[in-house]
Amino acid sequence: MTPIENPKSEIANPGEREALPLSLLNDHLYCPRRAALKVVEGWREANVHTERGDIVHEHSDLPGYEVAKGVLLWRALPVWSERLGLNGKCDVVEVETDPTANLKPQIPNLKSLKPVEFKVGKRRQFENDDAQLCAQGLCLEEMFGVAVPRGAVFHADSKRRREVEFTPALRQVTEQAVAALRALLGDSAFRVPRSALPSLPPAVFKPACEHCSLYDICLPQVTSQPERTGRLARQLFEI
Repeated sequence: MTPIENPKSEIANPGEREALPLSLLNDHLYCPRRAALKVVEGWREANVHTERGDIVHEHSDLPGYEVAKGVLLWRALPVWSERLGLNGKCDVVEVETDPTANLKPQIPNLKSLKPVEFKVGKRRQFENDDAQLCAQGLCLEEMFGVAVPRGAVFHADSKRRREVEFTPALRQVTEQAVAALRALLGDSAFRVPRSALPSLPPAVFKPACEHCSLYDICLPQVTSQPERTGRLARQLFEI
């Protein structure tokens, strides 16, 4: 995903940062260390969950539009927010157009937009998924000047859809996550030398760690215990 410039950003000085991927918000709320491992260390690993996610996104990753059951759908729509310094894409955006106009992907006919995010797994609510979806809504509002009050998450395993209202509380969580991610990485984290990058957050071992594609890189059961990590490191060099 190619970062974009944010000349009118209200959060950081223009030219000092590049846009953060929307998906990184999800990573950060799932685990700040995971987000930092990706951006600071540059780690990318696949596991069964990421591979299943790729399969789920095969259709929605094809840019274009279609009309399904009378609803206009934009697929793989690139979105961004200069204010928040974010960019990425929406899996699908459901478009409501002026009923007096033909169903065509023409911006002047827009009445409402609803982002839909595809996720692996059964129908369950996760704050990180909702915040990522809300961030897509904030991008759409800024881009098109149309209120985006809600979105939806489609859960592939159960083939069920969950509506998500973009409440003031969820919008606040989303914008706070952006600020926290900026604080973690630094506004110019993408431009400074590796030696000047921030240190990784400490690991916090939890059940969700076992599903993370970076589990073998992070080693949370060890790195979450600094004393044990130091002892094991010293043992490596004992004769």
